[in-house]
Amino acid sequence: MMDDLEIQSEVQPNTDVSTATNGPLPPVDGGRDAWLVLSSCFLLRALVWGFPYGFGVFQEYYARQEQFSGQISGLAAIGTTASGIMYLMAPFVYALLQRHPTHRKTCSVVGFVIILGSFVGASFANKVSDLLATQGILFGFGGSLLYFPVFVFVDEWFVERRGLAYGALIAGDGAGGVIVPLTMEWVLNTWGFRTALRIWAIVYVILVTPALFFLKPRPANNEDQQANRTFDMRFLKSPAFWILQLGNFIQGLGYFMPLYYMPSFAASRGWPSITGTIALSLCNAAIVAGAISVGWLTDRYHVTTVINICTLGTLCAVFLFWSFSVYQPVLYIFAILYGLFAGGFPATWVGCCKPVRRRYPVETGMIIALFTAGKGVSSIISGPLSGALVEADSWRSEVGYAYGSGYGFLIVFCGVTASFASIGWIGKRLGLV
Repeated sequence: MMDDLEIQSEVQPNTDVSTATNGPLPPVDGGRDAWLVLSSCFLLRALVWGFPYGFGVFQEYYARQEQFSGQISGLAAIGTTASGIMYLMAPFVYALLQRHPTHRKTCSVVGFVIILGSFVGASFANKVSDLLATQGILFGFGGSLLYFPVFVFVDEWFVERRGLAYGALIAGDGAGGVIVPLTMEWVLNTWGFRTALRIWAIVYVILVTPALFFLKPRPANNEDQQANRTFDMRFLKSPAFWILQLGNFIQGLGYFMPLYYMPSFAASRGWPSITGTIALSLCNAAIVAGAISVGWLTDRYHVTTVINICTLGTLCAVFLFWSFSVYQPVLYIFAILYGLFAGGFPATWVGCCKPVRRRYPVETGMIIALFTAGKGVSSIISGPLSGALVEADSWRSEVGYAYGSGYGFLIVFCGVTASFASIGWIGKRLGLV
């Protein structure tokens, strides 16, 4: 039992830490510059990921519009395509940044411009395919270029407290997911989606511009050395990497489903539209606390222990609360618990690096990029898969509680896939992780 709670210390400071703390170079793990960079990265993550995390509000709104109605699978694919592309592009963006480290901020600026184009383009959409191309695909490519460089910046500024810093980044997703549903539901119902998307483009300009200004690399990292780095891919031989990646992939198949379907689920129960919006916002608010807490835990305990905590909490949320959400307060409790435990899962990725790096010297960024890509593949699959589950649901009005709401298949699938995240714990017991 005690070995499960073994405190970890594999993450060692990089070679320039002592120089940075004792000389003229800015310190790692704290100081004005480090916190400014982390704050800017948090804001960028909130703005980029708040959109797909809050897409359930758009999905429910689009489903009520005549030109988009009757295409559940197509609408469901928009949000998962955007998030999936952002995840899937991570290794390619990381490779680009390693080749051209001086262009990290340029990469973010290009992504920013593409996102603005996606909002404006989506505001002229007349078909679901138009929304998929702009709000899904184009936003996904722009978002990947805008947000992934923040991992590289944070990796330079934080060493001993890297788990906490990564947790704070993931918390930005939840923070954005709180703001987007609450504001966009009102704007959508008041002015329509065309005006809403154009307003959001203006908000992006106002908020992203100062955030980009404060992004900067830590001077201790020599750019010439970075430019000459080669990719050491020997870590792909590590059983720990593949076992943890498998759990990450399967868990990702159901990860986004509650976020995208909570508003629609609430509507299916005959509750006011604000019910789903409140539930989605509560879930995303809980992600903030969950991600920071999980990041803090990964700095101190073995990653499989932290993953088990996330998994058990997620299973309780899905099977004890979502399954029995026949009253609005029960749905709210589910939303909070799901955000706390499932929402914090991506913050375990930095902990997944530790068992791999024990044997293979590889940068944290490369491992996280591949875990991100793994989640991207599962996210893209989950879009049409979730729509198919809803359309094929034969339990509607045939069984009790939430299982008969038309989302019974989806609820069970979400819980079952979440349980597979604990594969890493089995690997640890076998001495492979």
